Amino acid sequence: MSTPSSVLRLGTRASALATTQSGLVADLIRERLGREVELVEVSTEGDRSSAPLASLGGTGVFVSALRDALLDGRVDVAVHSLKDLPTTPAEGITLAAIPQREDPRDVVVARDGLTLGELPVGSRLGTGSPRRASQLEALGLGLDIQDIRGNVDTRIRKVRDGDVDAVVLARAGLARLGRLDEVTEVLDPLQMLPAPGQGALAVECRSGDTDLVAALAQLDDAATRAAVTAERAVLSTLEAGCSAPLGALADVVEGEDGEELWLRAVALSADGGLSVRMSTTGPVTEAESLGTRLASSMLDEGAADLMEAPVRKQHA
Repeated sequence: MSTPSSVLRLGTRASALATTQSGLVADLIRERLGREVELVEVSTEGDRSSAPLASLGGTGVFVSALRDALLDGRVDVAVHSLKDLPTTPAEGITLAAIPQREDPRDVVVARDGLTLGELPVGSRLGTGSPRRASQLEALGLGLDIQDIRGNVDTRIRKVRDGDVDAVVLARAGLARLGRLDEVTEVLDPLQMLPAPGQGALAVECRSGDTDLVAALAQLDDAATRAAVTAERAVLSTLEAGCSAPLGALADVVEGEDGEELWLRAVALSADGGLSVRMSTTGPVTEAESLGTRLASSMLDEGAADLMEAPVRKQHA
């Protein structure tokens, strides 16, 4: 068990975005817990492979190596993008904190400052996400959706170099990297529902480090945890990995009897031609059951049949 005087070793992926996000958590730990923190970079399968995420198995490819580092004692804390986290709990590991979420919406970075609607028919739009690809196809804009991998810098460079006309990225990542000035459009969730948990960070530690579990709980944001719990319950109930064409977003809103959760979700066929889209509201305290009930209703409407996510052709 970690002692209060020891330096906390915080495991992170090595990308600029991952280390920036982990740095934000490290700062929170220093400010709120008074602990010193050092970042420890861990290489993951998702970082080492250039194959489409769906072909790697989707969920967990960025997570398992960090969890292994936790369990074998190389690190004391691990930080993940919550949307990368499998919905099934990992034995011996506790999700100790979900700090306040960044704006979860998706954004467009396009040539010449264009928005989605301004891109000419046939324009090449890059994304590595079946969820984004399906929703873009559903908009019927006649875009050529191309599968690309790589970090934020790599994807934006493909636009700058003319390899593609636009890319769709998470706003949260660009905000944390200080690159919002490169965004040409923020997408309304009515057009593009984000991935469950998008914009939120997950802070994990060993379940046996009970003092650390309790301390890290001070970083938790209740509204964020409620929202992402509802979204991830949709994901879990539909048995969809992070590679599936599924979007979900929950917001804490003011209802007639105080705060409540408003949850929206969509499941799509790979080509975006078919979809099941639903929403519901309920008490913040019933976040998980709210997500489960909404997903069950979507299954009744045939959602499971839609979400077979074939690997899209990869473009260099």
